Amino acid sequence: MKKIHLLLLKSFIRPFIVTLLIVMFVLLMLFLFKYIDDLIGKGFQWYIILELMMYNSATNVAMALPLSVLLSSIMTYGALGENYELVAIKSAGISLRRAMYPMMVVVVLLSIAAFAFSDYMLPVANLKYYSLLYDARKQKSADLLPENIFTNRFPGYTIRVKHKDPDGQTLHDIMIYSKGALEVNQIVTFAKSGLMYRTKDDLYLVLRLKDGVRYEEDAAQAGGYNPRQTLKRFRFKETEQKFPLDGFKMKRTDQNEFRNASMMMNLRQLQHYIDSAHKSVDSNANFNYKMVMPYLKYSAVPEKSSVIKKLIPADSIKLTGGEKINALNNASSEIRQILDILRNRVDMHKETSKSIRRYIMEYQKKFTLGAACIVLFLIGAPLGAIIRKGGLGLPVVVSVVFFLIYYIIGTIGEKSAKEGDLSPLVGAWVAIVVLLPIGLFLSYKAATDSTLFDMEMYKRFFRRFKFRKSRTV
Repeated sequence: MKKIHLLLLKSFIRPFIVTLLIVMFVLLMLFLFKYIDDLIGKGFQWYIILELMMYNSATNVAMALPLSVLLSSIMTYGALGENYELVAIKSAGISLRRAMYPMMVVVVLLSIAAFAFSDYMLPVANLKYYSLLYDARKQKSADLLPENIFTNRFPGYTIRVKHKDPDGQTLHDIMIYSKGALEVNQIVTFAKSGLMYRTKDDLYLVLRLKDGVRYEEDAAQAGGYNPRQTLKRFRFKETEQKFPLDGFKMKRTDQNEFRNASMMMNLRQLQHYIDSAHKSVDSNANFNYKMVMPYLKYSAVPEKSSVIKKLIPADSIKLTGGEKINALNNASSEIRQILDILRNRVDMHKETSKSIRRYIMEYQKKFTLGAACIVLFLIGAPLGAIIRKGGLGLPVVVSVVFFLIYYIIGTIGEKSAKEGDLSPLVGAWVAIVVLLPIGLFLSYKAATDSTLFDMEMYKRFFRRFKFRKSRTV
């Protein structure tokens, strides 16, 4: 029995590792395709890109792990069925359920590890990944002076280069606008050609300009209202201008600014936020009641109260036309005041409630990751035993179909829960609840040697139905 268990474990671990690496690689490529425009051409060091890829791979575990469990379980039991090893195991008096025990133990341990990863390591990876990605996308392009574009990347200057040689350093037809003390373009420099290079300390960009002229506008010596009363013109054969490169160096944002996001919290932090948010909602409701109460001049009185012996009908109150208009104006004015007071409070209440639902969803997702691994294993293992096909052909197609069902249902439930159409608990677990009966049904069919995917069985069934229909006619 131990040899059979070792055979099953060895047959599962190898395709699981391979499929996990393949899925992680595919998701990493999707990340690069999505953000390639934000990363290329900004002069990053190689380790910045590597760090981003590493953190992105850690955040993709929540999607890659369930898919790898599903695909590897189908491949494992499909290969065993294709090579008639499952038949040999059953002929030895070992049922499929008993043969699945060691695999089930491994998947349960993997689910526990997935829960620990999502609670301890995933929030840290999300924090580092999203903060670094935010700084990378905010970084300015390393192409300091693009062709035929007026660029104002250097504070106080607007520069246009009409043409650049293939070496990227020789420039032609340069125009530079400089702001003076009055914060207007008072200095204009033209040059036929120039050379661009950085200083050794990489603190400045130097433009060595050749064959040009500089125009300066300034106020008159005796003062005056016109700031452009005098004009100076300087011609030069060669001159240099320096531009600071401080704004082109990557500046890291403090990670504490991202810690309040739900993806950056563990279970304890999420529970603390949810409790605090609920208390805030309750206190705001009490505060709203105290704010509205002064405007409520009429209140309900119990029927047996001794204060009012008789209710006075509204029609019996005699008011003149002017008094009625004043009463209606006062009532509408008070209603508008109440609406103005509550409008902002209602918007704040909606945002707080939406935030609570989002944090509850993130709290439940810590548990659904491990549960998804178990449910998808219950689907994949019996499916592999039924279809009896190993490799990366039919198992990949079947696993992708079931994973898409799981992903689509989970996404719809998550979005509906965040919008308030569903309870966050239902939205987080709806995909698991839908797929669990399918897994149990497939496990039962595989244990009873059902020919679920035998086309001949379905053909015989429809032929028999057609024969009965012809007899009745």
